[in-house]
Amino acid sequence: MKKKLFGIFGPILLAAVLLVLLFFSPFKINSNDPKLIKAASSSMAGNVLRGNSITKEALSTDHYVPFFGSSELSRISPFHPSVLAEKYDRGYTPFLMGAPGTQSLTQFMMMQSLGNELKDRKVVFIISPQWFVKNGIKRDYFDAYYSPEQTLTWLMNLKKVQSSDKYLAQRLTHYGVVRKDERLERMLDAVMAGNLPDQTDVTFSRLKLNMLEREDELFSTIGMISKQKAIDKNVKALPENYDPHKLNQLANRLGKQATQGNEFGIQQHFFKRRIEPHMDRFANSQRKWDYRYSPEFSDFQLALDQLAKKHAKVLFIIPPVNGRWAKFTGLSDEMLQQFSAKIKYQLTSQGFTNIADYSTQQNTPYFMQDTIHLGWKGWLAADKEIAPFLKSSNSQGENYTINNHYFLSKEWQEMNPEAIK
Repeated sequence: MKKKLFGIFGPILLAAVLLVLLFFSPFKINSNDPKLIKAASSSMAGNVLRGNSITKEALSTDHYVPFFGSSELSRISPFHPSVLAEKYDRGYTPFLMGAPGTQSLTQFMMMQSLGNELKDRKVVFIISPQWFVKNGIKRDYFDAYYSPEQTLTWLMNLKKVQSSDKYLAQRLTHYGVVRKDERLERMLDAVMAGNLPDQTDVTFSRLKLNMLEREDELFSTIGMISKQKAIDKNVKALPENYDPHKLNQLANRLGKQATQGNEFGIQQHFFKRRIEPHMDRFANSQRKWDYRYSPEFSDFQLALDQLAKKHAKVLFIIPPVNGRWAKFTGLSDEMLQQFSAKIKYQLTSQGFTNIADYSTQQNTPYFMQDTIHLGWKGWLAADKEIAPFLKSSNSQGENYTINNHYFLSKEWQEMNPEAIK
């Protein structure tokens, strides 16, 4: 009978013992290994973005610069920031903090979990107009990069509930991946009411956070695929010395070669695979699209609030939408320009004045690689802002005047840009 019971429960007990030994052993990935950090910096891997161990180690030095954005960062070309920085030995390496589907809410969660690693640092932040849809970030996009570790890091660090905390708690409860955790939902309800979470919930959540941090230390490299090979390949295409004239010629040549075969100036491979089979469906399909009214404006405010708290010095980049494509789909250029005016007001009125606005470059040849992503001349133009921004001295952090009362409000989300005074 004992042998039979052991045969049933023995493997379970053994697995439990091994799991305990694994989580409480001193073993962890060598997160300060320069090769590992370099690989992580271009990987845009989910485990890296949802965790803290590798990113905090990378940003503990001045060598890595956080680049917050989304899918545009995944398209490696000779003019990508990672390629240009490596080719011309600029003394910094971009750490790509984003992936297809990451938006303001996800980026804020990453920022706040980094703690003081963002203090007085330089940051590049690429704002995509496409984030600012009617209902904000889609559920599947949010779920893909949702991090219980980062959420609990925020809650465990709460000392006093502020308006930004109430807003964040309210936004998080919109998503089922959050609500399925009853204890977490209870804690968020408390924060929404202006209270700190119950101490019993905090105690259990702190234990859970310890386990999640241990998981991060052990497993954050799983699924991490560096883009270093693509970076190295594209480095070889650049002129030996930085020469604006030669680089501009190269951007024109590569853009022309890549976009032959369609009338939109879109990379032909992308056009053949993603657009041509559905041309009838795309025609005039975006006539009613509007990026001027969205909860994303307040989600974005969370990121601004966090950057301000850490006195980070930030360069914001606003890309255009491919003009010929917008005309074909009926996407309003007037609306896009009003979106740009609204987001710039939100930035400048609070002291964020380093803005590279390319929203009027929609018809510049080869500025875009496809419909919405920066291309050959787009990245080259951005580099003319990025390089001097990162090269300039940074003796002290910036001071900002944050207005969460207004910019976290429904009034701001629904504000017509033409009514801004």
